[in-house]
Amino acid sequence: MIDIEKANGEALSRLLSAQPLLVGMGKAKDTVPGMKDRMLLHAGPPLTWETASGPIRGGVMAACMYEGWADTPEEAEKLAAGGAITFDPCHHHHAVGPMAGIVSPSMPVFVLENRTAGNTSYVTMNEGLGKVLRMGAFAPEVIERLRWMEKVLYPVLDAGIRLSVERGQEVDVKNIVAQALHMGDELHNRNKAGTSLFLRAIAPFLVETCKNAAELAEVIRFIDKNDHFFLNLAMAAAKASTEAAHGVEGSSLVTIMARNGTEFGIKVSGLGDDWFTCQAALPDVLLFPGFTREDTNRDIGDSAIMETYGVGGFALAAAPAIVQFIGGTPKDAANYTLEMYEITGGENNMFTIPALNFRGTPTGIDILKVAETGVTPVLDTGAAHREPGRGQVGAGIVRMPAEAFLKAAGAFADRYLGE
Repeated sequence: MIDIEKANGEALSRLLSAQPLLVGMGKAKDTVPGMKDRMLLHAGPPLTWETASGPIRGGVMAACMYEGWADTPEEAEKLAAGGAITFDPCHHHHAVGPMAGIVSPSMPVFVLENRTAGNTSYVTMNEGLGKVLRMGAFAPEVIERLRWMEKVLYPVLDAGIRLSVERGQEVDVKNIVAQALHMGDELHNRNKAGTSLFLRAIAPFLVETCKNAAELAEVIRFIDKNDHFFLNLAMAAAKASTEAAHGVEGSSLVTIMARNGTEFGIKVSGLGDDWFTCQAALPDVLLFPGFTREDTNRDIGDSAIMETYGVGGFALAAAPAIVQFIGGTPKDAANYTLEMYEITGGENNMFTIPALNFRGTPTGIDILKVAETGVTPVLDTGAAHREPGRGQVGAGIVRMPAEAFLKAAGAFADRYLGE
């Protein structure tokens, strides 16, 4: 019989020993494995245009206009509905995407390498908050911002990152996550410290490589004003780390949690590439002025990779100020973290929480413990409008549905615990 405890120890060791570094950038079509023309990657488990949620549809429409495949939202919708575009999950390409998670061929992506295992991960740059593509918005200013990111932000960052790699001073994303936890971030909905630390790390290389002072100032201001800029990098670090833990025979640890606005899905280290899915949860969020609960779409995004990594909602005790954005009290935040120790396989040796006497964050979600306790992972998340084009409506706490974990636990029992 398989030694589940030993297998989980191996998977957790792979996750914890990962060393994700920022090693480059590139256009998605030239960089992301398996990316093709007229292909769009999306968050969460597989979907079709017919099953796609409003934010996914809005993000697809924005991407079609950004790529020049369509001139209007109506043309883009017709194109997508007509079968001219291939849809595939980001996770099938070693990539992740926040909220709608749309990655189109011309979008610049960061490349992170896990130096321990040699695997790589990919993610787009963060646009900011409000009316942005990842929230399903497709207004002219959304497309204009994306094109500025491609034409100005990308070349400036790319040159700086190249120089850092040439000098053997690659940005250590995991180290920034660890520092940010001690500075009040939980690395999902609060990345203020992480973004500041990243800017400190990369700025000298940008100054050395960018000879256009006006463009350099634009880039630094954009990153400085977008407290979520580091989120995407942290997600790619989490992806590179959890992917290294996948494929351990007999392990019941979760390596992917993801939502596409319609379904929630997980993958488990010892269960191959099967998705275990159910209907996505409806977040009970703190709404922005002018919106109601009826405006809120079901939970969406690959950013649940942060909780899979042991931060985000699992590290809320490190970020008491987050409750101003997502609701609740600092005590609630600490209690969420303490509860997550009940369903995880260990504690993170790098990510520690000062308020808990520097205890390591709960890491390694175990489907068997979820099934046994009835406790499901808690996430702090953003919420998008259910209609395409409307953007973000709020942020808050959401529980992952138990059904996907119970399906996975049943499959695990059939495979490993049967007679």
